[in-house]
Amino acid sequence: MMPRPPPQEEFLLKETNPHLGGGKHTGDKHTSTYDLVEQMQYLYVRVVKAKDLPAKDVTGSCDPYVEVKLGNYKGTTRHFEKKSNPEWNQVFAFSKDRLQSSMLEVTVKDKDFVKDDFIGRVLFDLNEVPKRVPPDSPLAPQWYRLEDRKSEKVKGELMLAVWMGTQADEAFPEAWNSDASGVTGAEGLANIRSKVYLSPKLWYLRVNVIEAQDLQPSDKGRFPDVFVKAILGNQALRTRISPSRNINPLWNEDLMFVAAEPFEEPLILSVEDRVAPNKDEVLGRCAIPLQFVDRRLDHKPVNTRWYNLEKYVVVEGDKKKETKFSSRIHMRICLEGGYHVLDESTHYSSDLRPTAKQLWKTAIGVLEVGILNAQGLMPMKTKDGRGTTDAYCVAKYGQKWVRTRTIIDSFTPKWNEQYTWEVFDPCTVITIGVFDNCHLHGGDKAAQSRDARIGKVRIRLSTLETDRVYTHSYPLLVLHPNGVKKMGEIHLAVRFTCSSLLNMMHMYSHPLLPKMHYIHPLTVSQLDSLRHQATIIVSMRLSRAEPPLRKEVVEYMLDVGSHMWSMRRSKANFFRIMGVLGGLIAVGKWFDQICHWRNPITTVLIHILFIILVMYPELILPTIFLYLFLIGVWYYRWRPRHPPHMDTRLSHADSAHPDELDEEFDTFPTSRPSDIIRMRYDRLRSIAGRIQTVVGDLATQGERLQSLLSWRDPRATALFVIFCLVAAIVLYVTPFQVVALLTGFYVLRHPRFRHKLPSVPLNFFRRLPARTDCML
Repeated sequence: MMPRPPPQEEFLLKETNPHLGGGKHTGDKHTSTYDLVEQMQYLYVRVVKAKDLPAKDVTGSCDPYVEVKLGNYKGTTRHFEKKSNPEWNQVFAFSKDRLQSSMLEVTVKDKDFVKDDFIGRVLFDLNEVPKRVPPDSPLAPQWYRLEDRKSEKVKGELMLAVWMGTQADEAFPEAWNSDASGVTGAEGLANIRSKVYLSPKLWYLRVNVIEAQDLQPSDKGRFPDVFVKAILGNQALRTRISPSRNINPLWNEDLMFVAAEPFEEPLILSVEDRVAPNKDEVLGRCAIPLQFVDRRLDHKPVNTRWYNLEKYVVVEGDKKKETKFSSRIHMRICLEGGYHVLDESTHYSSDLRPTAKQLWKTAIGVLEVGILNAQGLMPMKTKDGRGTTDAYCVAKYGQKWVRTRTIIDSFTPKWNEQYTWEVFDPCTVITIGVFDNCHLHGGDKAAQSRDARIGKVRIRLSTLETDRVYTHSYPLLVLHPNGVKKMGEIHLAVRFTCSSLLNMMHMYSHPLLPKMHYIHPLTVSQLDSLRHQATIIVSMRLSRAEPPLRKEVVEYMLDVGSHMWSMRRSKANFFRIMGVLGGLIAVGKWFDQICHWRNPITTVLIHILFIILVMYPELILPTIFLYLFLIGVWYYRWRPRHPPHMDTRLSHADSAHPDELDEEFDTFPTSRPSDIIRMRYDRLRSIAGRIQTVVGDLATQGERLQSLLSWRDPRATALFVIFCLVAAIVLYVTPFQVVALLTGFYVLRHPRFRHKLPSVPLNFFRRLPARTDCML
């Protein structure tokens, strides 16, 4: 096999030293709410209202609006028709970096068909403008008398407030920004502003179909083949055909759905009879609103209910066809509050809490992320014959999604926006994606276009030291059909603050998922289909927000399609396993060298150690744990100093064959012409995708073993190293025979003394980080 090339310098993480918080000490969390970003200075102009404006039209009326002009930048308010005392209450923000004039001109004009009439203006010298720093109260607006072009007073007054501030100002999010001067229309402006979104609250809906009574099939002379079909939104499931084959069929089968609050659609159940191979007859229907369905927090069963079956059900509207129909169906329906509804890949989960808020534990800390800037972005589209990029960032952690403002036409955008999340579990991942905005001007054409992905970054919180500010420049890597490509770099400042170290250390002994996942586990295929439904619901709900967080953005952030077959990913997972086994192979080679006396001194020392351990077997376990403790302490010197990042070598993205990439970017089902090849090829990809997942999971377990002493998760390694020291002391004091006897009895203990939840060591192991975070 050919040796792999060393990683390219441009694909590596770079540590930086930005000027955060306007020069304030970054370790002090109380200095400023924006202490993780660089301060950006803006000139703010709040146009409140005007009074006593003179009439300019022939009709004797006035259609006023205000124009705020600073150098080449010009912002205008909306205009009012026939109003001499208008109220606008609009804010304009001009970036200090781009100020091209020392005078601010605020002009009141009268809207006209041919040429807008000048009413009056107010001039401000920028050297006289006051500065405002939050948490100071907002600057009070004042009345200013309008002047004509010769600086003489004219009729009419304008209420204004003008001040210098930063992006931390309360007025900033809703202000018209000089950076966005090329954007037109209210829809276009809405699409470029920063926003915070919340994922809908998701529930698992369990429908236990038990039996039906007194069904009335049209053909009384045959045994009916009856099944139940359940529909919720775009999800449709059905039971098997009842084996009893009579008018009182029995199923006792569970169907699982994903439902989102607010519950907009009812659960529609229909009992159907298969009268012919492709023909089903509906024997009865019922619609169940989810607002009235029982909610449970644990595994205790809820009460069953009988529901009447109607021939016709009108979901919306009051009219229902009257039919004398006595069929009933017996079911147990509940919303499961004890599960966590997975909408992300389990490797990159940002939230592991159960649905029901009553089961949430207190937060263990706070995650703060400063999205500073990007460098060297690639042109994503063409405008006026030249390449351009209108970049914005999306960050997702837990139920909170954030979207920065769009920086227009820049390959080096500066956002300098800071966001905060509550952290309930350190073994979670935040995802930050960069996108090109294709919806700047609204309209039907923009509605059909898709925001292009520029790249994304994932950071696992457990790999961060607490209270340390990480400032790194992350490469934005995207895989294209012609290979991996660096689309630029994103500059982030990240700080994970822990409120109680003891609580956080205690989390390592808890199960990763809520206990219902272990007491009543869902099957792998169930979890796959439910996750697919959850991602569809989340993307649909967020795309209906204003401005929308579009489907392609949500799917990219949630890693939709990451489980599809790929030769490149399979090779990468195979080499991950080989990397894990490489340590065992190295130990085997070392032992072989000992046996062959390659180094006589080492071999003699091993003989002496072997004799001591045989003579004093009680020293074996303390020696092993003490050795692990010493290795862990020794490796502390080389602990990683920066968060993990996308690794092109680990992902085999830099050495993938063009044919492999062609296969990876092929559609599913395949677009190959031959029907036979399509069938075989799809089957191969489906099976290989499962193998790939299993191989990846095996690699993950091995990498978690490696991370015990690597200080990748500093708290977990510290816990393990301390445990090794304590175990070494306890096993030294306790007779070996007693330890062996207790261990044997514990392993062979009766099922009555076994707990359904995973053990503390297993929970600790499952929380350890693997290299999945670095997979591209």
